[in-house]
Amino acid sequence: MALLEGGKLAEIHYQKNDNTFSVGDIFIGKIRKMMPGLNAAFIDIGHRKDAFLHYTDLGPKLKSVVKWTTGVINGSINTHKLDNFKLDEEIIKTGKVDQVLNKRNPILIQILKEPISTKGPRLSCELTLPGRSIVLTPFNDVVSVSKKISDNEERKRLHTIAESIRPRGFGIIMRTAAEGKKTQELHEEVIQIMSRWEEIYKQLKTVNAPERLLSEIDKTSSILRDLLTDSFSKIVVNDKDMFADIKNYLANISPDQVKIVQHYSGTKSIFDQFSITKQIKASFGKTATMSSGAYLVIEKTEAMHVIDVNSGHKITSNDVEQTIFSVNLEAAQEIARQIRLRDIGGLIVIDFIDMKNAEHKKQLAKAMEDFMRKDRAQHTVLPLSKFGLMQITRERTRPEIAMNTAEECPSCNGTGTINPTILLADDIYRDLQFIMQSRPQTKVELHVHPYIEAYLKKGGWFRSRQFKWFMEFHKWISIVSKSDFHINQYRFYDNNEDEIRLN
Repeated sequence: MALLEGGKLAEIHYQKNDNTFSVGDIFIGKIRKMMPGLNAAFIDIGHRKDAFLHYTDLGPKLKSVVKWTTGVINGSINTHKLDNFKLDEEIIKTGKVDQVLNKRNPILIQILKEPISTKGPRLSCELTLPGRSIVLTPFNDVVSVSKKISDNEERKRLHTIAESIRPRGFGIIMRTAAEGKKTQELHEEVIQIMSRWEEIYKQLKTVNAPERLLSEIDKTSSILRDLLTDSFSKIVVNDKDMFADIKNYLANISPDQVKIVQHYSGTKSIFDQFSITKQIKASFGKTATMSSGAYLVIEKTEAMHVIDVNSGHKITSNDVEQTIFSVNLEAAQEIARQIRLRDIGGLIVIDFIDMKNAEHKKQLAKAMEDFMRKDRAQHTVLPLSKFGLMQITRERTRPEIAMNTAEECPSCNGTGTINPTILLADDIYRDLQFIMQSRPQTKVELHVHPYIEAYLKKGGWFRSRQFKWFMEFHKWISIVSKSDFHINQYRFYDNNEDEIRLN
């Protein structure tokens, strides 16, 4: 799944069918062992590596969560509603994990971070139940409105609505998508979210830990729920089933936008049609080049990511300081895109081209904050240090997207030598002869690199090799150019579009 903003690739997401964990999934887990030294516990949730639960992620309402979970499991609590549930006192911020957790009690937890590298999932006991416009927080009574909604009147209106529709025992967060929504719409969403909480309650009564109780909706719907705004102009899908699913999903959450969903049925790959494949190749790897010719060098170390900005010897203007500032601004925009695209987390250090003008330094820091504003992950941008370095910290919730865009040469397989290109046309001709003898009735299509296509068609209708083949075999051989083929690669296909293998 690719998100394009102004034609440029901004985010890319993958969903594997065997992926067993997503941020937001809720589990009932078993405490495997306490680690007082780390002030944390390791929890068995069915993953090959135990999940990690730190004291700071227990949340102040931990005792209430444990009390409710235990009550549902042993049958003393017989409703999913929290109207009459008495909350316990909050735990202190400076406490110890072995003082508040008991290994005998199963624990209700939510995935905070997916497994990264050798680490298991990271957990939290502060449960959240997200919807498109609203997030419900059980065992809470706090009402808040997204900071991205800046209009004070709208904030007051949403706060009033939240208080009126909030179920007892639940906190409520109004997301940015709630802006302008009517009370009825928001109340219906609360009812929908509460049905998911009821499902957790029902499962708790029957399952044994460790077990998943609530799974996040599939990746596509999850992205649409979190990203979809009125600025979306098009959603293009190449799978009929997913196309229908997305239309149905949008009909529930944003009926006005159902019309922007389109089914793609072209012959080219959908990622090729929208130049996404090319952008992936250009955006990942060690270097990223910008339109001015300046480029970034992105290096990953054990502790951080380091990004170096290079002018690429493009500074030819007399006003060198202004040119450097322009290059740094362009680099800042590209860095913000790269961080979001690669989903880089942790500490990021950026070495911009040195600037002497103090005002330019301030403007660059402000511009970086503006460019990072579209990033949904929590982040902090620090101003340039006296050494000209900028530091950014960014929340990490899933493994970084890393793609090796360098390819082993498919012609030589890394040996550095290939067969003589002058003999390529002869090789194709010999294979054609074999196909015509062994499968005389088959309609044949030849796929080659665009240069080879031009060579085979060179000379016009009567002089081209394609026409000579027609005269010899009494059958027209269609030639299709494939820009992703290497120069010496060619393949034959029959009329069912199955490859004719000659091995």
